[in-house]
Amino acid sequence: MRIDALRQALYATGAKDCHIDRVLRAWTQAKALESGPRHQPAADFLPLPLRNALPRLAAELAGLARIRSEHEGEDGSRLLVELADGQLVESVLLPRDGLCISTQVGCAVGCTFCMTGRDGLLRQVDSGEMVAQVALARQRRTVSRVVFMGMGEPSHNMDNVLEAIDTLGTYGGIGHKNLVFSTVGDYRVFERLPQQRVRPALAISLHTTRPELRAELLPKAAPIPPAELVELAEAYARTTGYPIQYQWTLIDGINDSEAEMDGIVHLLSGKYALMNLIPYNTTAALDYRRPAVEKVTALTRYLHARGIRTTVRNSAGQDVDGGCGQLRARNLERTGSRPQKITLHAAGENGSAG
Repeated sequence: MRIDALRQALYATGAKDCHIDRVLRAWTQAKALESGPRHQPAADFLPLPLRNALPRLAAELAGLARIRSEHEGEDGSRLLVELADGQLVESVLLPRDGLCISTQVGCAVGCTFCMTGRDGLLRQVDSGEMVAQVALARQRRTVSRVVFMGMGEPSHNMDNVLEAIDTLGTYGGIGHKNLVFSTVGDYRVFERLPQQRVRPALAISLHTTRPELRAELLPKAAPIPPAELVELAEAYARTTGYPIQYQWTLIDGINDSEAEMDGIVHLLSGKYALMNLIPYNTTAALDYRRPAVEKVTALTRYLHARGIRTTVRNSAGQDVDGGCGQLRARNLERTGSRPQKITLHAAGENGSAG
Protein backbone atom coordinates (compact mmCIF):
# COMPACT_ATOMS: atom_id res chain seq x y z
CA MET A 1 0.00 0.00 0.00
CA ARG A 2 1.36 3.38 -0.97
CA ILE A 3 0.78 6.33 1.37
CA ASP A 4 -1.29 8.05 -1.32
CA ALA A 5 -3.56 4.99 -1.53
CA LEU A 6 -3.94 5.08 2.26
CA ARG A 7 -4.97 8.72 2.05
CA GLN A 8 -7.57 7.93 -0.61
CA ALA A 9 -8.99 5.11 1.52
CA LEU A 10 -9.34 7.54 4.43
CA TYR A 11 -10.95 10.18 2.22
CA ALA A 12 -13.48 7.52 1.16
CA THR A 13 -14.75 7.38 4.76
CA GLY A 14 -15.47 11.10 4.67
CA ALA A 15 -12.35 12.02 6.61
CA LYS A 16 -10.93 15.50 6.14
CA ASP A 17 -7.26 16.42 5.96
CA CYS A 18 -7.06 17.16 9.68
CA HIS A 19 -8.43 13.68 10.49
CA ILE A 20 -6.06 11.98 8.06
CA ASP A 21 -3.14 13.87 9.57
CA ARG A 22 -4.05 12.49 13.00
CA VAL A 23 -4.25 8.92 11.73
CA LEU A 24 -0.91 9.20 9.91
CA ARG A 25 0.73 10.73 12.96
CA ALA A 26 -0.55 7.91 15.16
CA TRP A 27 0.54 5.17 12.74
CA THR A 28 4.04 6.52 12.06
CA GLN A 29 4.63 6.92 15.79
CA ALA A 30 3.42 3.36 16.55
CA LYS A 31 0.35 4.47 18.48
CA ALA A 32 -3.23 3.25 18.23
CA LEU A 33 -4.88 4.83 15.18
CA GLU A 34 -7.58 6.42 17.32
CA SER A 35 -4.98 8.13 19.52
CA GLY A 36 -5.56 11.81 20.05
CA PRO A 37 -4.32 14.75 22.11
CA ARG A 38 -4.17 14.37 25.87
CA HIS A 39 -5.88 10.96 25.76
CA GLN A 40 -9.16 12.40 24.56
CA PRO A 41 -11.68 9.84 23.24
CA ALA A 42 -11.69 9.43 19.46
CA ALA A 43 -15.31 10.58 19.34
CA ASP A 44 -14.06 14.07 20.20
CA PHE A 45 -11.92 14.46 17.09
CA LEU A 46 -12.68 11.71 14.52
CA PRO A 47 -15.97 11.32 12.59
CA LEU A 48 -17.98 8.15 13.14
CA PRO A 49 -17.48 6.58 9.65
CA LEU A 50 -13.73 6.93 10.07
CA ARG A 51 -13.82 5.45 13.57
CA ASN A 52 -15.79 2.49 12.26
CA ALA A 53 -13.17 1.90 9.55
CA LEU A 54 -10.16 2.05 11.88
CA PRO A 55 -10.15 -1.59 13.13
CA ARG A 56 -10.01 -2.95 9.59
CA LEU A 57 -7.43 -0.35 8.60
CA ALA A 58 -5.28 -1.12 11.64
CA ALA A 59 -5.27 -4.79 10.73
CA GLU A 60 -4.31 -4.00 7.14
CA LEU A 61 -1.45 -1.74 8.22
CA ALA A 62 -0.21 -4.31 10.73
CA GLY A 63 -0.12 -6.86 7.90
CA LEU A 64 2.19 -4.76 5.75
CA ALA A 65 5.25 -5.89 7.74
CA ARG A 66 5.71 -8.59 10.37
CA ILE A 67 8.84 -9.82 12.10
CA ARG A 68 9.80 -13.30 10.90
CA SER A 69 12.84 -13.48 13.18
CA GLU A 70 15.07 -11.24 15.27
CA HIS A 71 18.83 -11.61 15.62
CA GLU A 72 20.42 -9.68 18.45
CA GLY A 73 24.00 -8.53 18.07
CA GLU A 74 26.46 -6.36 19.92
CA ASP A 75 25.71 -3.43 17.62
CA GLY A 76 21.91 -3.78 17.60
CA SER A 77 19.28 -6.21 16.39
CA ARG A 78 18.74 -7.26 12.79
CA LEU A 79 15.13 -8.01 11.92
CA LEU A 80 14.05 -10.37 9.16
CA VAL A 81 10.75 -8.80 8.08
CA GLU A 82 8.01 -10.54 6.13
CA LEU A 83 5.86 -8.37 3.88
CA ALA A 84 2.20 -9.05 3.12
CA ASP A 85 2.98 -11.12 0.00
CA GLY A 86 5.53 -13.28 1.85
CA GLN A 87 8.63 -11.54 0.48
CA LEU A 88 11.43 -11.02 3.01
CA VAL A 89 13.47 -7.90 3.67
CA GLU A 90 15.80 -6.82 6.46
CA SER A 91 15.65 -3.93 8.93
CA VAL A 92 18.44 -3.14 11.38
CA LEU A 93 18.07 -1.49 14.78
CA LEU A 94 21.20 0.64 14.95
CA PRO A 95 22.93 2.20 17.96
CA ARG A 96 21.75 5.61 19.18
CA ASP A 97 18.10 5.03 18.24
CA GLY A 98 18.81 4.51 14.53
CA LEU A 99 17.04 2.21 12.10
CA CYS A 100 18.08 1.06 8.63
CA ILE A 101 15.18 -0.06 6.44
CA SER A 102 14.89 -1.85 3.10
CA THR A 103 13.69 0.00 0.01
CA GLN A 104 13.58 -2.95 -2.41
CA VAL A 105 13.31 -6.71 -2.32
CA GLY A 106 16.71 -7.53 -3.76
CA CYS A 107 18.72 -4.97 -5.73
CA ALA A 108 19.59 -4.32 -9.37
CA VAL A 109 22.97 -2.64 -8.77
CA GLY A 110 24.70 -5.98 -8.30
CA CYS A 111 27.54 -4.86 -6.01
CA THR A 112 29.93 -7.78 -6.21
CA PHE A 113 30.59 -7.77 -2.47
CA CYS A 114 26.92 -7.74 -1.40
CA MET A 115 24.64 -10.74 -0.85
CA THR A 116 21.49 -8.70 -1.57
CA GLY A 117 22.32 -8.22 -5.23
CA ARG A 118 22.97 -11.87 -6.06
CA ASP A 119 19.37 -12.50 -7.14
CA GLY A 120 18.82 -9.11 -8.74
CA LEU A 121 15.73 -6.99 -8.16
CA LEU A 122 12.58 -8.93 -7.25
CA ARG A 123 10.17 -6.06 -6.60
CA GLN A 124 9.88 -2.57 -5.19
CA VAL A 125 9.04 -1.96 -1.54
CA ASP A 126 6.21 0.57 -1.54
CA SER A 127 6.04 3.64 0.67
CA GLY A 128 3.57 2.08 3.09
CA GLU A 129 5.83 -0.94 3.59
CA MET A 130 8.77 1.35 4.34
CA VAL A 131 6.82 3.32 6.94
CA ALA A 132 5.52 0.00 8.32
CA GLN A 133 9.12 -1.09 8.97
CA VAL A 134 9.59 2.07 11.04
CA ALA A 135 6.32 1.56 12.93
CA LEU A 136 7.32 -2.07 13.59
CA ALA A 137 10.68 -1.01 15.03
CA ARG A 138 9.06 1.72 17.13
CA GLN A 139 6.92 -0.91 18.81
CA ARG A 140 10.19 -2.27 20.22
CA ARG A 141 12.18 0.87 21.00
CA THR A 142 12.70 4.55 20.24
CA VAL A 143 13.60 5.39 16.64
CA SER A 144 14.81 8.93 15.95
CA ARG A 145 16.94 8.32 12.84
CA VAL A 146 16.05 6.32 9.72
CA VAL A 147 18.45 5.29 6.96
CA PHE A 148 16.87 4.37 3.63
CA MET A 149 19.11 1.61 2.37
CA GLY A 150 18.84 -1.80 4.02
CA MET A 151 18.23 -4.01 0.99
CA GLY A 152 17.94 -2.14 -2.27
CA GLU A 153 18.99 1.06 -4.04
CA PRO A 154 16.67 3.95 -3.08
CA SER A 155 17.24 5.87 -6.33
CA HIS A 156 15.70 2.95 -8.25
CA ASN A 157 12.47 3.32 -6.25
CA MET A 158 12.44 7.08 -6.00
CA ASP A 159 8.72 7.89 -5.79
CA ASN A 160 8.08 5.42 -2.99
CA VAL A 161 11.18 6.44 -1.03
CA LEU A 162 10.42 10.15 -1.27
CA GLU A 163 6.81 9.57 -0.22
CA ALA A 164 7.99 7.60 2.83
CA ILE A 165 10.55 10.29 3.71
CA ASP A 166 7.92 13.01 3.45
CA THR A 167 5.53 11.03 5.64
CA LEU A 168 8.11 10.35 8.36
CA GLY A 169 9.42 13.90 8.29
CA THR A 170 5.94 15.42 8.38
CA TYR A 171 4.08 13.06 10.72
CA GLY A 172 6.67 10.73 12.23
CA GLY A 173 8.43 13.26 14.42
CA ILE A 174 11.82 12.60 12.82
CA GLY A 175 14.09 15.54 12.04
CA HIS A 176 14.79 15.98 8.35
CA LYS A 177 18.55 15.64 8.78
CA ASN A 178 17.91 12.33 10.57
CA LEU A 179 16.26 10.87 7.48
CA VAL A 180 19.17 9.56 5.42
CA PHE A 181 18.94 8.70 1.72
CA SER A 182 21.76 6.20 1.13
CA THR A 183 22.66 5.63 -2.51
CA VAL A 184 25.39 4.50 -4.88
CA GLY A 185 24.67 7.68 -6.82
CA ASP A 186 22.23 8.55 -9.59
CA TYR A 187 21.57 11.81 -11.42
CA ARG A 188 17.90 11.60 -10.39
CA VAL A 189 18.93 11.89 -6.74
CA PHE A 190 20.47 15.31 -7.30
CA GLU A 191 17.58 16.46 -9.46
CA ARG A 192 14.76 15.50 -7.14
CA LEU A 193 15.98 15.68 -3.54
CA PRO A 194 16.50 19.47 -3.56
CA GLN A 195 12.88 19.91 -4.71
CA GLN A 196 11.32 18.06 -1.79
CA ARG A 197 9.40 19.51 1.14
CA VAL A 198 11.38 17.15 3.41
CA ARG A 199 14.97 17.11 2.20
CA PRO A 200 16.89 14.21 3.74
CA ALA A 201 20.56 13.92 4.54
CA LEU A 202 22.57 12.10 1.90
CA ALA A 203 24.94 9.14 2.19
CA ILE A 204 26.97 8.13 -0.85
CA SER A 205 28.41 4.64 -1.28
CA LEU A 206 31.74 5.51 -2.89
CA HIS A 207 33.98 2.48 -2.21
CA THR A 208 36.74 3.64 -4.58
CA THR A 209 38.06 6.77 -6.27
CA ARG A 210 38.96 4.91 -9.47
CA PRO A 211 36.22 4.86 -12.15
CA GLU A 212 37.34 1.52 -13.58
CA LEU A 213 37.29 -0.22 -10.19
CA ARG A 214 33.95 1.35 -9.32
CA ALA A 215 32.49 -0.06 -12.54
CA GLU A 216 33.83 -3.48 -11.55
CA LEU A 217 32.56 -3.41 -7.95
CA LEU A 218 29.21 -1.73 -8.74
CA PRO A 219 28.51 -3.06 -12.25
CA LYS A 220 25.01 -1.64 -12.68
CA ALA A 221 25.35 1.65 -10.84
CA ALA A 222 24.87 4.85 -12.82
CA PRO A 223 28.16 5.54 -14.66
CA ILE A 224 29.05 8.70 -12.75
CA PRO A 225 32.80 9.18 -12.21
CA PRO A 226 33.68 9.46 -8.50
CA ALA A 227 34.96 13.03 -8.91
CA GLU A 228 31.68 14.18 -10.50
CA LEU A 229 29.67 12.29 -7.88
CA VAL A 230 31.48 14.13 -5.09
CA GLU A 231 30.88 17.51 -6.76
CA LEU A 232 27.15 16.80 -7.15
CA ALA A 233 26.94 15.69 -3.53
CA GLU A 234 28.86 18.75 -2.34
CA ALA A 235 26.33 21.05 -4.00
CA TYR A 236 23.52 19.26 -2.17
CA ALA A 237 25.42 19.48 1.12
CA ARG A 238 25.82 23.24 0.77
CA THR A 239 22.13 23.59 -0.12
CA THR A 240 20.83 21.65 2.87
CA GLY A 241 23.53 22.38 5.43
CA TYR A 242 23.97 18.63 6.08
CA PRO A 243 27.39 17.04 5.53
CA ILE A 244 27.56 14.17 3.05
CA GLN A 245 28.32 10.80 4.60
CA TYR A 246 30.58 8.83 2.28
CA GLN A 247 30.51 5.06 2.75
CA TRP A 248 33.62 3.06 1.92
CA THR A 249 33.48 -0.71 2.40
CA LEU A 250 37.11 -1.68 3.05
CA ILE A 251 37.99 -4.89 1.22
CA ASP A 252 41.36 -6.50 1.74
CA GLY A 253 43.63 -6.02 -1.27
CA ILE A 254 40.93 -4.30 -3.32
CA ASN A 255 40.40 -0.73 -2.12
CA ASP A 256 42.52 -0.44 1.02
CA SER A 257 45.74 0.85 -0.52
CA GLU A 258 47.53 4.08 0.35
CA ALA A 259 46.91 5.21 -3.23
CA GLU A 260 43.15 4.91 -2.65
CA MET A 261 43.47 6.89 0.58
CA ASP A 262 45.32 9.60 -1.35
CA GLY A 263 42.43 9.57 -3.81
CA ILE A 264 40.02 10.20 -0.93
CA VAL A 265 42.14 13.11 0.25
CA HIS A 266 42.17 14.57 -3.26
CA LEU A 267 38.38 14.30 -3.66
CA LEU A 268 37.23 15.30 -0.17
CA SER A 269 39.68 17.97 0.97
CA GLY A 270 37.71 21.10 1.75
CA LYS A 271 34.38 19.33 1.25
CA TYR A 272 31.49 19.29 3.72
CA ALA A 273 31.88 15.57 4.24
CA LEU A 274 32.44 12.67 6.60
CA MET A 275 34.12 9.46 5.49
CA ASN A 276 32.82 6.23 7.02
CA LEU A 277 35.27 3.34 6.62
CA ILE A 278 33.36 0.06 6.94
CA PRO A 279 35.50 -3.08 7.19
CA TYR A 280 33.96 -5.74 4.95
CA ASN A 281 31.56 -8.17 6.56
CA THR A 282 33.11 -11.49 5.50
CA THR A 283 30.75 -14.21 4.30
CA ALA A 284 31.57 -17.73 3.15
CA ALA A 285 29.51 -17.26 -0.02
CA LEU A 286 31.82 -14.56 -1.41
CA ASP A 287 35.58 -14.44 -1.87
CA TYR A 288 36.25 -11.00 -0.39
CA ARG A 289 37.90 -10.55 3.00
CA ARG A 290 38.14 -7.73 5.52
CA PRO A 291 41.49 -6.05 6.22
CA ALA A 292 43.30 -6.64 9.50
CA VAL A 293 42.34 -4.37 12.39
CA GLU A 294 45.82 -2.86 12.41
CA LYS A 295 45.51 -1.84 8.78
CA VAL A 296 42.08 -0.26 9.32
CA THR A 297 43.52 1.74 12.21
CA ALA A 298 46.47 2.87 10.11
CA LEU A 299 44.26 3.97 7.22
CA THR A 300 42.02 5.93 9.57
CA ARG A 301 45.01 7.74 11.05
CA TYR A 302 46.35 8.41 7.56
CA LEU A 303 43.14 10.17 6.55
CA HIS A 304 42.83 12.06 9.85
CA ALA A 305 46.38 13.37 9.49
CA ARG A 306 45.44 14.80 6.11
CA GLY A 307 42.35 16.61 7.32
CA ILE A 308 39.62 14.14 6.34
CA ARG A 309 36.97 13.57 9.01
CA THR A 310 36.89 9.80 9.26
CA THR A 311 35.08 7.22 11.37
CA VAL A 312 35.28 3.44 11.39
CA ARG A 313 31.88 1.82 11.40
CA ASN A 314 31.43 -1.91 11.47
CA SER A 315 28.76 -3.30 9.18
CA ALA A 316 25.81 -4.11 11.42
CA GLY A 317 25.16 -7.76 12.16
CA GLN A 318 28.69 -9.12 11.77
CA ASP A 319 28.57 -11.10 14.99
CA VAL A 320 25.34 -12.83 13.91
CA ASP A 321 26.34 -13.26 10.22
CA GLY A 322 23.53 -10.91 9.36
CA GLY A 323 24.99 -8.22 7.11
CA CYS A 324 24.10 -7.24 3.54
CA GLY A 325 21.21 -9.64 2.93
CA GLN A 326 22.71 -12.65 4.72
CA LEU A 327 19.65 -13.33 6.90
CA ARG A 328 17.34 -13.38 3.90
CA ALA A 329 19.76 -15.53 1.90
CA ARG A 330 20.05 -18.09 4.69
CA ASN A 331 16.27 -18.25 5.03
CA LEU A 332 15.84 -18.90 1.30
CA GLU A 333 18.51 -21.60 1.37
CA ARG A 334 16.88 -23.27 4.35
CA THR A 335 13.43 -23.29 2.74
CA GLY A 336 14.78 -24.26 -0.66
CA SER A 337 12.98 -21.43 -2.43
CA ARG A 338 14.63 -19.33 -5.12
CA PRO A 339 13.15 -15.93 -6.00
CA GLN A 340 12.30 -14.88 -9.54
CA LYS A 341 14.29 -11.90 -10.75
CA ILE A 342 12.51 -9.16 -12.67
CA THR A 343 13.75 -6.53 -15.06
CA LEU A 344 12.43 -3.01 -14.73
CA HIS A 345 12.43 -0.27 -17.33
CA ALA A 346 14.42 2.90 -16.67
CA ALA A 347 16.67 1.21 -14.10
CA GLY A 348 13.73 0.28 -11.91
CA GLU A 349 12.40 3.82 -11.52
CA ASN A 350 9.11 4.36 -9.73
CA GLY A 351 6.12 2.31 -8.79
CA SER A 352 5.45 -1.38 -8.43
CA ALA A 353 7.58 -3.90 -10.22
CA GLY A 354 5.03 -6.64 -10.06
